[in-house]
Amino acid sequence: MVLKCFSKVLPPHIHLSSSCSGAPPTFSHQEGDDPASAPGDDPPKGDSPLQKKSPKLCGSNYPLSIAFIVVNEFCERFSYYGMRAVLTLYFLSFFHWDENLSTAVYHAFSALCYFTPVIGAIMADSWLGKYKTIIYLSIVYVVGHLIKSVGAIPSLGNQAVHVVLSMVGLFLIALGTGGIKPCVSAFGGDQFEEEHASERSKFFSIFYLSINAGSLISTFVTPVLRGDVKCFGEDCYALAFGVPAALMVLALVVFIAGSGLYRKTPPQGNVLLEVCKCIGFAIKNRLKNRSREIPKRDHWLDWASEKYSKQLIGEVKMVTRVLFLFIPLPMFWALFDQQGSRWTLQATKMNADFGIYVLQPDQMQFLNPLLILVFIPIFDLGLYPLINMCKLNFTPIRKMATGMILAGLAFGLAAVIEVKINETDMPRLVPKESLIRVLNLAKNPVQVTIQDKDLFQQPVESFQNPAEYSKLILNGEQQSLHFTLQHQGLTLAFNYTVKEKSVYSLIVFEAEGSLSSRLITDLEAKPENGLAAVRFINGLSQDVNLTIDSKRFIAVQKNYSASEYSLLERDIYNNGKCITETGEFPLELGLLDFGASYTVVITNISGGAVEMWKSEDIKANNVHMAWQLPQYLLISAGEVMFSITGLAFSYSQSPASMKSVLQAGWLLTVAVGNTFVLIVAEAAPMAQWAEFVLFTVLLFAVCIIFSIMGYFYVSVDPEDLEEKEEKRETSSRGNMIGLVTQKTKL
Repeated sequence: MVLKCFSKVLPPHIHLSSSCSGAPPTFSHQEGDDPASAPGDDPPKGDSPLQKKSPKLCGSNYPLSIAFIVVNEFCERFSYYGMRAVLTLYFLSFFHWDENLSTAVYHAFSALCYFTPVIGAIMADSWLGKYKTIIYLSIVYVVGHLIKSVGAIPSLGNQAVHVVLSMVGLFLIALGTGGIKPCVSAFGGDQFEEEHASERSKFFSIFYLSINAGSLISTFVTPVLRGDVKCFGEDCYALAFGVPAALMVLALVVFIAGSGLYRKTPPQGNVLLEVCKCIGFAIKNRLKNRSREIPKRDHWLDWASEKYSKQLIGEVKMVTRVLFLFIPLPMFWALFDQQGSRWTLQATKMNADFGIYVLQPDQMQFLNPLLILVFIPIFDLGLYPLINMCKLNFTPIRKMATGMILAGLAFGLAAVIEVKINETDMPRLVPKESLIRVLNLAKNPVQVTIQDKDLFQQPVESFQNPAEYSKLILNGEQQSLHFTLQHQGLTLAFNYTVKEKSVYSLIVFEAEGSLSSRLITDLEAKPENGLAAVRFINGLSQDVNLTIDSKRFIAVQKNYSASEYSLLERDIYNNGKCITETGEFPLELGLLDFGASYTVVITNISGGAVEMWKSEDIKANNVHMAWQLPQYLLISAGEVMFSITGLAFSYSQSPASMKSVLQAGWLLTVAVGNTFVLIVAEAAPMAQWAEFVLFTVLLFAVCIIFSIMGYFYVSVDPEDLEEKEEKRETSSRGNMIGLVTQKTKL
């Protein structure tokens, strides 16, 4: 899971290794934590002594108000991750967008969710305060969810209406979830008095546990609501979006219910704006003073000294050193966030049968929060102490680089799996090419010849399982081909027009004592989302009506007419019915497997039962979804080493007043990473395995660059730098006083 508003963090009882260069020992951050009130930071400023004290929980030092905040966060995270878990398949199946466009829009939404926290932080710190910001943006959040849910109702308007409603809903959701992200955890920290720092630290442990619980449960449950519940005759996306919407309404109601208990601090100004203004003034001032006659300054930020204090400039210098290290980081998030897009799409092409349970492809995402909860104590209590015992200098930079390598290896495995999946795919069709095969439904072997084509060298046996499709090379967009059939010494000729980039089956059958044929169109690609496709050929001399399940009815005319393909969930279908003029007979199709396409030929009715022959046109998905587990293990381990270590390290390298600036920079790395994915998906479409390899190579290259940057980075203690700066300023003021005194004496 990505950025659960500091979602995956070390619980306070688990300590970071000593290599974190002074990071707070009881706390570490994931990519989206709140900057304003982390347990390792100074207590919230601005609490008025006139404020009433909140009632306590069961006689403890925990304010009763935090119960409302924790429940609110659980419901909000459930709503966000539950909605996002099914988003890619919604674009693919409901809008019928292709995989590249679905991926691009998914990552555009994710990127927006990590740009908007900057807006929320500025609103809270400079204008409304945390409480009102959470209330107002939560209302926006709820409205977005409701619009998104309504847009998923199939009967409401055409596709253009659905797209507009969905995009508006997603924009409002991004504004809401991003806007409240930097406020909720900080607001929870504000509820504690300064003397209760230990209770505040434990509160954050409970807070982040609720975040992970919400994301873990929602990513498992919401895909079930989508796939296992049917409404309007198809997957119930309206329900899959509606339940998260209801949870967000509940989150808002719970938060408002605790209004009378909260300690609300007034806005105190946003340091991020001050930093941006300082940097902007320094650049502007430097460009104005480019003359060689003007003395140079030690650092480019010193050009802001005419307007800003030396303390602020010194703190900005510390922050920019860390922000410079952030430059390569977006590539990690570019890979990490594809769990909800490319990896989910990959899962749709795999076998999801685990014996006792059939997993939905978008349910695989629940592995990430589950593995994070498992890996954090294993790494901190097992792996890191073991490395320290071996006296290996496993610095934070090296941990982050190792996390990048693990993520790159995960995508390498994904590429290998994609290659194996492609083995059961239909060949890619190109202009002036088509595919053809022969289904011999006659009683004896048939030799098929196509004029000027060197195909079908051997006779096709009666009801022989068809071989692989053969490639037809055409002389244009379409071509009339002459077919010759040889059967028991007789030769028959037929002409059929074949179009390019199409797939055909030539059906050979006996009718009225003579041999005949028919050319029918087959599927050009595997059924989407792991569905199975089936069609029927009626070999009887009377029309039939078929019932596959209680909701699907198919009418097939007599004399080897073929029905259209029907898409079905993977299942065993043995309760069908075949209704003819002479009666009703049971129809047992057996297993229709993931991603397979079948042709079922009804040949006879004998002894009160339907005799049929089932052919697998497109092979079923034969790569099991469990093969995705190693890549989830690697990328989750990489997240623990990269994200938690990265935020703890960066926090240790900045003054307390600048932690929110680093948090904004960290969030922007996630946004930039998602933006990079959507650019690749739309601007440079390629085979999926090749795209996985591309991201692997890019991350390894970025890892090398980051390691070189980290090698030359010198860790600092912000407190030491501040003390030196104060001594320097004191000394400077002393010299100036001496000069003034001297001048007076003269």
